[in-house]
Formats: sequence, structure tokens, C-alpha cells
Amino acid sequence: MEGRTHASVPAAKPPPRLGWRYNDGMYHYDPNTALEELNEDATLPNPVHVRDMILRKKLTADRSLELNRLFVEYQKFFGEAQKLGKEILKQLTAY
Repeated sequence: MEGRTHASVPAAKPPPRLGWRYNDGMYHYDPNTALEELNEDATLPNPVHVRDMILRKKLTADRSLELNRLFVEYQKFFGEAQKLGKEILKQLTAY
């Protein structure tokens, strides 16, 4: 232990606060915040986050099926938009 500084010792993780839930404050799990950001910034949430939002809600089987159908379309178009955006950026960086 000679020559070892206290900086090399990992810091203890603070205990969770009462009432705290994992990822509770993360925007991508809150559909209201994601919708607000979409309206303000015109940014689409990642499909992984949208899927998480759907899974975290207590939905009926019919509603879940309906949203899943919409999600599949969203995921498809999101991927297509990403490809187009990537191609545009590639071409812009080539100049």
C-alpha cells in the first residue's frame, strides 16, 4: 500500500434517496417530456426509448397491440430518416 494515494481508492456510492427510482429523472422514459422536446426542438426520441415508454405503461391488450403497430411504423421511418440524415451529413462533410 506504500505510495498509494487516496485518489486511487474508489469513492463510495451515495445511498439512494427515499422515494427514488432508477431512471426516474431521465427524459427518455417520460413521454410528456419527450413530446415537449419534440414540439420545441423537433427532435425524435430514439425508438429504444419509445419502446421503454410503451412497456412502462400499464396498457390493456388492445391498446398495447395498437401502440405496437404504430411503434413498428415509427421504428421503420426513424431508421429511414437516420439513413437519409447520415447521407446528407456525409455529403456535406465531403465539401
